[in-house]
Amino acid sequence: MDRIYLSPPHLGRHELNYLHKAVEDNWVAPAGPNLTGFETELAAAVGVPFCVALTSGTAALHLGLLLLGVQPGDEVLCPSLTFVASANPILYCGATPVFVDSEAATWNICPDRLREAIADRHRLGKRPRVLVLVHLYGMPARLPEILAICQEHNIVVLEDAAEALGSTWEQQPLGSFGRVGIFSFNGNKILTTSGGGALVTHDRALAERALYLATQAKEVAPHYQHSEVGFNYRLSNLLAGIGRGQLELLPDRVKRRREIFAWYKEHLAAVPGLALAPATELPGSRSNRWLSTVLLDPTDTSATPEAVRQHLETRRIESRPLWKPLHLQPLFAEAPVYGGAVSEDLFARGLCLPSGTAMTDEDLLRVARALREAVLS
Repeated sequence: MDRIYLSPPHLGRHELNYLHKAVEDNWVAPAGPNLTGFETELAAAVGVPFCVALTSGTAALHLGLLLLGVQPGDEVLCPSLTFVASANPILYCGATPVFVDSEAATWNICPDRLREAIADRHRLGKRPRVLVLVHLYGMPARLPEILAICQEHNIVVLEDAAEALGSTWEQQPLGSFGRVGIFSFNGNKILTTSGGGALVTHDRALAERALYLATQAKEVAPHYQHSEVGFNYRLSNLLAGIGRGQLELLPDRVKRRREIFAWYKEHLAAVPGLALAPATELPGSRSNRWLSTVLLDPTDTSATPEAVRQHLETRRIESRPLWKPLHLQPLFAEAPVYGGAVSEDLFARGLCLPSGTAMTDEDLLRVARALREAVLS
């Protein structure tokens, strides 16, 4: 049997056209028509005027924090239930992450715990400068409530939409709500450039600053002139060509991911102790369903996520636990955290299922059959 991967790259028919053209024209540097074309096309897809394509989503987060003025000694609010890349750039800046628990409906940052965190930091004489707002597994966070809280307390939003390209709130694309938004095009994302990311913004000055910092902070001069630290964060013109071909497929890729989630939900509904979650989108929200995820209920099954994962491995099927909450990671042992019970419970009971858009009906049936075996055995 072929191995079924969690979320592998899925190339279409047009990526090679852009790659061949770049090679023929010798545009193989971090500059060229694919790069500017990808930025223009991605900005249009997200509904923002400015985009800077970068080497990774992590690089975009790092630049975003710098653009928003994060300095050593500052505090940055961040959900605990997320990939480590959401918080590592906070450390790059010499700042301190302040972790906030999730809420059960979307698995994203809880507005009540966010208010609690802000009030307590103020009580301690701290004033968090930025919120890294993550849309976990493509599910939109409670944007109206969270944006209102941040506006009330003069906290700037850096929108981490690394997993949420193609998701929307009230038909507005995620990534366009914050002062800065970021995306990832890692190989496991809904669209890929092999490795890559992007920073988007409505602010021309921020975009120009991002481009300057991403290209080693080179100043305008016939020689190499530098007055501050810069970074080698610019995306390759070749990889941008892959991105241009992938962007043409975005509506189809979102449609297919949502179909996969719906298929799992229907065909696993009768399995006791196993439920697709988060099951319901909030009114006005539309998730790209980047990864389909399940929760196990220990009152209805003795199976654990790790036992299920191991059983799927015997059937050559990849699955993965949910993100381990960052407040449980040794790296962040000293970081403040507000709440934690919800994200810890999700981590203890959750599992990510294969969700790649190239999956066939036969693949889905294999996964469902193996899940039933694991849960019912």
